[in-house]
Amino acid sequence: MKNYLSSMVIFSFIFMSCNSAAQISTADKKIDAKVDSVLKLMTLDEKIGQMVLYTSGWDVTGPTLKSDYIDDIRNGKCGNIFNAHTVEYVRKLQKIAVEESRLGIPLLFGYDVIHGHKTIFPISLGESASWDLKAIEKSARIAATEAAASGLNWTFAPMVDISVEPRWGRVSEGAGEDPFLGSQIAAARVRGFQGNNLADTTTVLACVKHFAAYGAPLAGRDYNTVDMSQRVFLDVYLPPYKSAIDAGALSVMSSFNEFDGVPATGNRYLLTEILRNQLGFKGFVVSDYTSVNEMVHHGVVANEEEAALLAIKAGLDMDMQGEVYAKYLKKLIEKGLIDEKTIDQSVRRILSVKFKLGLFDDPYRYCNEAREKRTIYAPEHLEAAFDVAKRSMVLLKNENNILPLKKGEKIAVIGELANSKRDLLGSWKAAGDWNFIKSILDELKEYNGEKNVLYAEGCKKMGDDRTGFAQAMATARRADKIVMVIGEDAEWTGEAASRSNINIPGVQTELLEQLKTLNKPIVVVLMNGRPLVLAEENKLADAILEAWFPGTMGGKAVTHVLFGEYNPSGKLTMTFPLNLGQVPIFYYEKNTGRPIYLGNDKYKSKYLDSPNDPLFPFGFGLSYTTFEYSDITLSTNELQQDGNIRASVTVTNTGKRDGEEVVQCYVRDLVGSVTRPVKELKGFEKIFLKAGESKKVSFTITPDLLSFHRQDMTYGTEPGDFKMFIGGNSRDVKETSFKLIN
Repeated sequence: MKNYLSSMVIFSFIFMSCNSAAQISTADKKIDAKVDSVLKLMTLDEKIGQMVLYTSGWDVTGPTLKSDYIDDIRNGKCGNIFNAHTVEYVRKLQKIAVEESRLGIPLLFGYDVIHGHKTIFPISLGESASWDLKAIEKSARIAATEAAASGLNWTFAPMVDISVEPRWGRVSEGAGEDPFLGSQIAAARVRGFQGNNLADTTTVLACVKHFAAYGAPLAGRDYNTVDMSQRVFLDVYLPPYKSAIDAGALSVMSSFNEFDGVPATGNRYLLTEILRNQLGFKGFVVSDYTSVNEMVHHGVVANEEEAALLAIKAGLDMDMQGEVYAKYLKKLIEKGLIDEKTIDQSVRRILSVKFKLGLFDDPYRYCNEAREKRTIYAPEHLEAAFDVAKRSMVLLKNENNILPLKKGEKIAVIGELANSKRDLLGSWKAAGDWNFIKSILDELKEYNGEKNVLYAEGCKKMGDDRTGFAQAMATARRADKIVMVIGEDAEWTGEAASRSNINIPGVQTELLEQLKTLNKPIVVVLMNGRPLVLAEENKLADAILEAWFPGTMGGKAVTHVLFGEYNPSGKLTMTFPLNLGQVPIFYYEKNTGRPIYLGNDKYKSKYLDSPNDPLFPFGFGLSYTTFEYSDITLSTNELQQDGNIRASVTVTNTGKRDGEEVVQCYVRDLVGSVTRPVKELKGFEKIFLKAGESKKVSFTITPDLLSFHRQDMTYGTEPGDFKMFIGGNSRDVKETSFKLIN
């Protein structure tokens, strides 16, 4: 597998090569000199200590192996800590490292700040549905600001794994199924976390994860084997990692899965040949939680000593929680199996980042209690969380325009999730506090008046208890409209939260079916962290609002969207299947030799018991207004290798409300040396239009956007005919064609 990537990033690699050697900054040279001066003072034990990362036990996110980390910090045998936050706690640990260890090297403090620290934004999948890069970058900026104010300087985010597998719980942490959009969002999140200067005390070090291809587990089961072609890996799964690294990320986390038969944590091809040699990554690589140890279970090494050897030779710089490096690196050197220079190389990378964070200048720069107090839950942070939550929501259905609700009309609110604060925060809630927030029910009552909001739990989000059905029915009879909040438990998404079916759990849908018999308008609000099978709910509900797990200000955001204070503008970034048997289903599938559109009714690629089409396609989302697209106009029908095509449409708001629309541009390469997807996203723009207003939206298509890995695995374009599609989702589009000239 070593040769096929040789030209994968030729265009970017050449660019980086031309700039890196010639433009090494004076600041970088100074840091290199400082790193070398520290390295000369260090014993081998102290060097290995910098390659060790232990959990503090303050917040546990996996199996705990190490308990005496305090002594290791004091003895220079632990240079990094995670799951420790608040200024008071961090200062105590940093003081031990700086004032009680021999060399006083400061600690890195990491934490899973995925979609907010204290002020929690919508889950990452929800944020991606906003298609708003500025809003996403701002949310990461605020998360970094609060995390840094709590003593942290490193976040284990962004997760940039592409996934077409909704059974996998960790789709909630990513940006969906598309590599183009995923790459844009990956870069935005890195910029948000790291800002323009890592030494700024409002920034934190980003960690791109999980390298690589973690988002494609067989059977959708977390931690499971990944098996894919070289071409799919390069064209679909790798681009967001590259984008995040190009944006300046200086740490990367290896993934739990294997790649081409070798666990990523010990995979030299991934960690050295691709990451460093091809993508030009200059930072350090940390393992995922105990993933070095777990290579024994993979069956690629016989014991942990062999795991340490495989990992260090692969290019893994830091061992998270597993103690494998702490126990075995020195022995490996004594046995002559590795050279101390290999250790020096990893330590140099880690120390360099600590210098860039300014920790050697002031180890307590992140330990300002006054800043912590004024930063956490700052009003502007809450307002931003409110704004992003609104932008993330996707209106999936709105029969007879029953939404927006009218203020003052009597509504029955049904469902445990309507009154749940904890679930609003979703998985990886970091330091978020649900006692601080208001539920959807609380916010509905505040907005619409308590007398106009009637509540009955009806049923739990899980289980088969139907004893509350009667009360729910009685409550609904007294109302004009029904708002039922249904979905998943927050703990049913995220890590170690895979599902073998993706229906609404428990008896929630059964209650919805009974409520339907009342012949009253029903609005379903969804809270979930993945695409769900909603065929039944779609039949029963008059309107469906996808709210995801919307965060600290989620209750207020749901309320404002339901009542039309904000016109929903979100669009799906993962396809919603009609049924589980269609999974995996995604918009950029390839054609077959017997495609569905053939006239022969039997011998073509189809199901006997289901259509091929999803319930809701990628890019789909309705509004309280309507948008009309003109035909596409092209600046030219022939694209030269050194030129571009400008494609334009006029979008008109044909409804009575102001609104936002995400205009999406797709292309299809009709003939290639290898088969090509039926559509690929190549551009998007989110626009605001007043009622009746029109706007011309243009996309520039250049040859590099049409590049792919050709039959011989070289990366580039092939001349020929292309189709172009522009519309409000991947299905409902205008179409034209152009030719790429060699």
